[in-house]
Amino acid sequence: MKTLVIIGGGASGFFLGANIKSENWKVIILEQAKHPLQKVKISGGGRCNVTNACFNPKELVKSYPRGSKELLSVFSCFQPADTLEWFAQRNIRLKTEDDNRVFPETDSSQTIIDALLHAARENGVQIHYETPVTGILKDSEKFEIKTTHRTYQTDALVVAAGSSSKIWEIISGLGHTIVPPVPSLFTFNCKNDILTDLQGISFPKAELLIPQFKLKESGSLLITHWGLSGPAILKLSSRGAREAAFSDYNFTLRINWVSEKFDHVKENLSQHRSAHPKKSIYSLKLYDIPQRFWKNMLQTLEIKEKTLSDLGKTESNKIAETLTNSQLQITGKSTFKEEFVTAGGVDLKEIDFRTMQSKLIPDLYFAGEVLNIDALTGGFNLQACWSEAFVISRQFK
Repeated sequence: MKTLVIIGGGASGFFLGANIKSENWKVIILEQAKHPLQKVKISGGGRCNVTNACFNPKELVKSYPRGSKELLSVFSCFQPADTLEWFAQRNIRLKTEDDNRVFPETDSSQTIIDALLHAARENGVQIHYETPVTGILKDSEKFEIKTTHRTYQTDALVVAAGSSSKIWEIISGLGHTIVPPVPSLFTFNCKNDILTDLQGISFPKAELLIPQFKLKESGSLLITHWGLSGPAILKLSSRGAREAAFSDYNFTLRINWVSEKFDHVKENLSQHRSAHPKKSIYSLKLYDIPQRFWKNMLQTLEIKEKTLSDLGKTESNKIAETLTNSQLQITGKSTFKEEFVTAGGVDLKEIDFRTMQSKLIPDLYFAGEVLNIDALTGGFNLQACWSEAFVISRQFK
């Protein structure tokens, strides 16, 4: 019987073990932590965002700033519909929420963890916890895996160790190129008078632009006590992860808070002035803008409390410009608490995505965040793990 060692007891590692049913292979998972699947446990705020209900591989890959081209063949083999079916066959009921994110009906990540552990153990997978890998050697026939406890001999090796600097160093020593990792999925730090004491206020239809990166995004924006967050910010951070790192997280962000054109906002103000000339500018409700933000904006623009009839052209222009083209200086980042993702890892040019096997070293495979692949928030990162692991599993029948 041949031996397959999987380095990493995360989503990719366990999904691979859960899908190898072979009398020809002994499968061993080496996990450095005391407990498995720690990132699965915290995914989706502890509910586990299993996948995203996007069932067209060509559309699905658009959610991967790095790896979109390479993953097309992977998702053609195993995509979110297959993930739903896989868990359904194991009596795990999943639900799709309005934003297409998929969670277990129990709203507990432990449901997914238990299913993966059960399936792997049912296949006879050996799981060795608290076993950090310290070195990998390859001779003409086998790999030698050194750990803090013992040395393993294996015929094939899968590296699914996540964003581990130690593992990247070891892989680099084998001859693979490592794209330097930078954070992805982070929020923006920003100090600006217009945001003062407004944490918790959201804008569901904001338009965002980072001119120096030539990146734009739209969607929900959330003001926090440190700056800006929400789905639109997280998407921008993912798409511009490397550019933001190179700029030391210091750049200008343009915000259209109301997704309207400058002239339209001016016309709207004019119509309100004509209809309610004696109404206070501070009590005006425009585009369902939160009142706290509206008053903060007027104070920042130094527009005193007055009636709409007293609102001058210059002041109207200031309001329209601020609502459609606020320019805020971003001065840093904060980690997105629900999950930490990196952009970087094994260079994708060195992987055969038909099998997930190394093009440089036979019988060496990669899956998960160890690769230079990352995704937008919404279950996409876990789906890549499931799909890559499934592709590898087909090589061990």
